[in-house]
Amino acid sequence: MVPIGGLSDRTGVKVETIRYYEQVGLLPPPERSEGNQRRYGRRHIERLAFIKHARDLGFPVEGIRTLLRLSDNPAMACDEAHAIAVSHLDEVRDKIAKLRSLETELARIAVTCSGGVKACDCAIIEALADHGQCHHGH
Repeated sequence: MVPIGGLSDRTGVKVETIRYYEQVGLLPPPERSEGNQRRYGRRHIERLAFIKHARDLGFPVEGIRTLLRLSDNPAMACDEAHAIAVSHLDEVRDKIAKLRSLETELARIAVTCSGGVKACDCAIIEALADHGQCHHGH
C-alpha cells in the first residue's frame, strides 16, 4: 500500500489528476489509513497505468470508462472497444489534416516577413488582419 504521492511517483500521474480520476469514477476509492490518508494497492497502480496509457493515446474520459468496463469484464465482446478506437483514429486523422493545413498557412505567412521592420509594416500582422487571406477557416 502506498500513499497518493507514492502512486503519483510510480505512475507519473499528478496527484490532482489521480483525485480527478477518483472523482469521476475511473479509479476506485482507495482504502484509508487510521489518519484518513489514501492508501493505494497494486490494483490501483495497474488501473492507473491503463488510464494513463489510454490518455497518452488521446482517448477521452468517457471512452476510457467504456474500455475499463470491458477490461473488467473480459468475457464481453470487444465491439465497443473497436468502435471507440476507430472513432478516435478518425478524429486523430482529422486533426492531422487540420494541422497540415495550419502548417501550410503559417509557412505562407512566415515567409512574407523576414523581421526587422516596424509592426505597422509587418506582413505577418497584415496577413492576420486580412481575413480574406484565410482559406482554411483558422
